[in-house]
Amino acid sequence: MAMVCLTDFEKYAKEHLSKTAWDYFSAGADECYTRDDNLLAYKRIHLRPRVLRDVSESDTRTTVQGTEFSFPVGISTTAYHCLAWHEGETATARAAEALNTCYITSTTSTCSVEEIVAAAPNGYRWFQMVVYQDRRLTEQVVQRVEALGYKALVLTVDMPYLGKRHNNIRNQFKLPPHLQFKNFNGLQKQATVDPKAYITSDPSITWKEVHWLQSITSLPIIIKGILTKEDAVLAVEHSVQGIIVSNHGGRQLDGTLATIDALIEIVDAVKGRIEVYLDGGIRTGSDVLKALALGAKCVFIGRPVVWGLVYKGEEGVREVLQILKDEFRLAMTLSGCRNVAEINRNLIQFSKL
Repeated sequence: MAMVCLTDFEKYAKEHLSKTAWDYFSAGADECYTRDDNLLAYKRIHLRPRVLRDVSESDTRTTVQGTEFSFPVGISTTAYHCLAWHEGETATARAAEALNTCYITSTTSTCSVEEIVAAAPNGYRWFQMVVYQDRRLTEQVVQRVEALGYKALVLTVDMPYLGKRHNNIRNQFKLPPHLQFKNFNGLQKQATVDPKAYITSDPSITWKEVHWLQSITSLPIIIKGILTKEDAVLAVEHSVQGIIVSNHGGRQLDGTLATIDALIEIVDAVKGRIEVYLDGGIRTGSDVLKALALGAKCVFIGRPVVWGLVYKGEEGVREVLQILKDEFRLAMTLSGCRNVAEINRNLIQFSKL
């Protein structure tokens, strides 16, 4: 079957993953309202296309943290890629390299950061991390990824505890014994015994830990998990280099705003002082266009990458990214935009409730 859109990959993944694995990747917190609203929110936003604009040539390139990407879609942090495809995160990294975009590696990846870098030596990568109660362990991880050439640290701030995901509890989900959190091998033996300690952050952390991170690394700090203008302003005041507007794919606190709905107040509060990105709910090229029109510099996708892995590994992820790139170009040009610089809020109208 030809894969025409991202929904095709989702259907394939649901049919070919085990129920336990599918439930893990698709899970949302509690009643899954936020998970589902991340997608539905884009349907409440309409485009106002301009015509007769000479769109015979178009350019999807953009820059993120000063680096040029082929289009404004990167790969967000998701764990356990070896559950979806035997090559796991190394396949994901090669696909990101091939499409010239950013891949945020998960702390709990099932391939080590060394394996990921070796698989795609010319790829552009950020590293997602949390601050552990054991600060020395946190520091070791930071030093390791910085030495490997990662370009930024993505500090996840919405996981002091795990959200309640019903099917994962029913399934008693745990990582199969043949898979490991490889990034902790050699650091602490406890990593393979008590994995929950390496998924969530120290619940006592505050904004002062941002300064601590800045004191131990020269890498830019990107904060992931901001949903309010108040926290966006604090992020700017603490001199971070970027924000990812994220509700963790609806997997943490159910009932929050969809990320596209939270984006506007955050962009307005930041006032261009740092770059603002978004994840959650992106499924089409027009979704990407809407997010950029509302002020996102770049968007990131999570679950669709896993679906691509299930389909054909690296090739499947490439197809997912290429479909989004082609759809984004089409949506952009049909709206009268020849490049990303011409995308602005005048393109948007919200549904009247």
